[in-house]
Amino acid sequence: MNASSVRRPAGAGVAPLGRPTAYAAELVGTFGLVLFIVLVLTISAPPPLGIGGPDFAVVGLVHAFALMLVIAALGGACGAHFNPAVTVGMLSTRRIGLADACAYVVMQLAGAVLAVLLVKALMNGSGTSAHFGAPKVTGGRFLDGSAVKGMVAEGVGAFFLMWAIMATRVNPRGDRAWGALVIGATLGLAVMCIAPLTGAGLNPARAFGPALFDGFGPAGDWLLTFVVGPAAGAVLAAHLYTVLVISREPSSAEPEVDPAAQPASRAPVPSGRLGVARP
Repeated sequence: MNASSVRRPAGAGVAPLGRPTAYAAELVGTFGLVLFIVLVLTISAPPPLGIGGPDFAVVGLVHAFALMLVIAALGGACGAHFNPAVTVGMLSTRRIGLADACAYVVMQLAGAVLAVLLVKALMNGSGTSAHFGAPKVTGGRFLDGSAVKGMVAEGVGAFFLMWAIMATRVNPRGDRAWGALVIGATLGLAVMCIAPLTGAGLNPARAFGPALFDGFGPAGDWLLTFVVGPAAGAVLAAHLYTVLVISREPSSAEPEVDPAAQPASRAPVPSGRLGVARP
C-alpha cells in the first residue's frame, strides 16, 4: 500500500505521558531555548553593560546547543516542537490535532515570555540595552529594513529547519538517533547566516517574548517578518518533504531484504508522540 493512500486522522498521535505532560514539556523546552538565546544576546550588549557586539558564530552555536538539549531531554514527551511555526507545519500535514496545536502554541508563547522575564529580573539594565535579544530587520544595509525581504529570509531559515525535522523525526525511514544533532545544527547554521539580516527569529515564540518587553515596532511588519515568514516556510517544507519523500515507496529496483527485518507496512502510522510518525 502506498503511504500517500493512508489519510492520517487530524488528531493522530497522543503523547505517551499524557497531554498535560506534553503541554508542560513544550513550555519548559521553549523556556529553556529562549532563555539561553536571550542570555547570550544580553551578555553581548554594547559596553559598558555588555561585552560588545554579538559574535554570530557564538550566537549560532548557542542556538544549536540549546535546541539539541531540549530535543534530547523532552522530545519523548511532546515531539519537541518548541516553535509555533513547527507546530503549524505539523498541523498543516495533519500530524497534530487543532486543539493540541493551539495548546502547544500557547505553552510556547508562555515559555518564551517567562524566559525573558527571568533575564529581565537578573540583568535589567543589560537586557534593556540589548533589547532582550529582540530580532529586527537590518536597516541601512543588507535588507534595507524591508519587511518583505525579512519575511523571505525568515521563511528560508524556517524552511530548512522544518526540513531537518521532517527528515529525522517524521520520516519513518529517517535516522531518529541523529535528530537532536541534525535539527540543532541546522538551526545554528541558519542563525549564523540570517542573524545579520533579521536577528534570526525563525520562531514566532522566540520573537514574541523579547518584543513583548521591547516593543513590536510596526505591528504589521513584525507579523509579516517574524510570524508569517517562519510559518509559511515551515508549512512549505512539511508539505514538500511529504510529497517528495514520505509519500514515495522505495524503488522496486532496490535489493531484496529479509521480510522478518522489515515492518509489515511501510505506511507511516501514529507513533504515540505528537508530531512524530514511525513505521
